[in-house]
Amino acid sequence: MGRPLRIHYPGAFYHITSRGNEKRAVFRNNRDRGKFLSYLQSAHERYGAIIHVYCLMDNHYHLLLETPRGNLSQILHHINSAYTIYFNIKRRRSGHLFQGRYKAILVEKDAYCQELSRYIHLNPARSGLVNTLSAYRWSSYPSYIGSRKGPGWLTADFILGYFGRDERSARESYRQFVEGALDKESRNPLKDVFASTILGTQDFISWVREKVIQLEDPDIRNVPALRELVPSPSLDEIARATTSVTGKEHPLYKKFCMYVSQHHGGYALKEIGLYYGMRGSAVSQSNRRLKQSISEDPGLKKVLEKIIEKIK
Repeated sequence: MGRPLRIHYPGAFYHITSRGNEKRAVFRNNRDRGKFLSYLQSAHERYGAIIHVYCLMDNHYHLLLETPRGNLSQILHHINSAYTIYFNIKRRRSGHLFQGRYKAILVEKDAYCQELSRYIHLNPARSGLVNTLSAYRWSSYPSYIGSRKGPGWLTADFILGYFGRDERSARESYRQFVEGALDKESRNPLKDVFASTILGTQDFISWVREKVIQLEDPDIRNVPALRELVPSPSLDEIARATTSVTGKEHPLYKKFCMYVSQHHGGYALKEIGLYYGMRGSAVSQSNRRLKQSISEDPGLKKVLEKIIEKIK
């Protein structure tokens, strides 16, 4: 299974979800929920996480958070690991609590933060946990509308600022914005996610694409989202680029074509094998040998660098 694409930079804004292993409950009582919130507080205090919205369900949680230090992985590792240790010690169990990796969607906050906050805050009512949203104490919603004092580490001002300058009227407008969607099908903003990773306008997606392209040697094979985000050259284009650098008469011409197709084009061994009339296992062996040769021969390394420059 390919690893997810993580795009980190100072000030990035994310929608985070993490689910229990095998969809099992990760919060069994209010003490569990209170403990989890304490780790949100410590993530804020230690790592500078800005928590805009939160909602704890039975078998998963939602967060809308900002990372002034560009340290999302550090923040989520702290939250999930600390809570897992607490949960396992309390229940005398071991092993994973959450199902695989957390899901992080990079968000263009000015375009989507209002809709996402509503989507997150509606979860308890739409899941049947409560009839009245303000009665659900394990979400930031009561703090937003002023029915309950919010924790000091919660930042509600940013989103409420879209609903007015006066605090009281902004809270009331936000309440109407959220609860007005209870009896109708409101649009799920997450349906607009691009490449399973980004939620934003086309300009924002283009900006992120440029940011990702600047990464040194992005490993497309192990990050499926990159194949959507960063257009891959075709196998024909890779062959033409290699031809322009080595010529077809070069003894390693075909090997370079196959190596670049796998490691810099993101193509599967089977795809490459079909193109070159070989078995996938033979392509794998060839690429492994060429990789070793490149590591030992500076001249071959320069040839590879020229081919990569051509396909870029």
